Amino acid sequence: MKKNVQPVSLKREAKLLPGYLIMLLWLVFTVVLLGWIFAASLSTTREINMGKVLGFESGLHFENYAAAWSSYNVSVYFMNSFIYATCSLAFIILISAPASYVLSRFSFPGNKLIRSCFIIAMSIPLIMVILPVFGLTTQLRLNGSRVTLIILYTFLNIPFTTTFLMNFFSSLSRTYEEAAAIDGCTPTKTFWLVMLPLAQPGIVTVGIFLFLSVWNEYFMALIFATSDRLRSVGPGLYMMVDTMTRTGKLGGLFASVIIVFLPTFVIYLFLSEKIIAGVTGGGIKG
Repeated sequence: MKKNVQPVSLKREAKLLPGYLIMLLWLVFTVVLLGWIFAASLSTTREINMGKVLGFESGLHFENYAAAWSSYNVSVYFMNSFIYATCSLAFIILISAPASYVLSRFSFPGNKLIRSCFIIAMSIPLIMVILPVFGLTTQLRLNGSRVTLIILYTFLNIPFTTTFLMNFFSSLSRTYEEAAAIDGCTPTKTFWLVMLPLAQPGIVTVGIFLFLSVWNEYFMALIFATSDRLRSVGPGLYMMVDTMTRTGKLGGLFASVIIVFLPTFVIYLFLSEKIIAGVTGGGIKG
């Protein structure tokens, strides 16, 4: 079967040229910036101060990475962020996926009210709730624990995740549920065995966004992670900037930036197609 190939229209491409140029400039800027940071992470402080990071006159200093990982607590910050991101992501999906399925597929009293509450919760700025939450956790003596941050990340991200997945579940055809009911599946079994696998593109997409959001989160981690043992990569990197600037260990500082940035880069590099499929995809419209 031959595919219909749309002919190239010079007029249409000419209209898109400004957009292409902007994207090209952004790409060049990003590549140059990241390339310079990577080169600086393999250079000495003297080379960085002299602006000779691309020359590698004294060789490649991989010891900057070893020092950043072991001597400047990057390994601790890295593992803390990984724990916060993975644990909160698991709890968010376990709560939001069934909730979004029920809200999008069943009609019951209060359905629209619950949906509206999720939308309102998404519109409330974080700064308005952080101080009351901090006071509550202080009274309950929950500060100074990883569990507190995991709980906060979980519940603060449930409104967005539920709303996102509601739109995805609503796009799936009801023929799937009808076929499952004919086979004797209960609504609960239908969700876990049929509808949840069909919603995998949407779950993967929102999961990636959530992981990166928690990984890069700074404000809450700065307030609730009160010691080096609990700090994530955001506040941890900020503390390292001050320390390494004073001690003159700029190579280790840029090595730390690369280590912290690496998970984000890997996720976008290998999962970009899944992100696009999750945003634009869905089941058979019904």
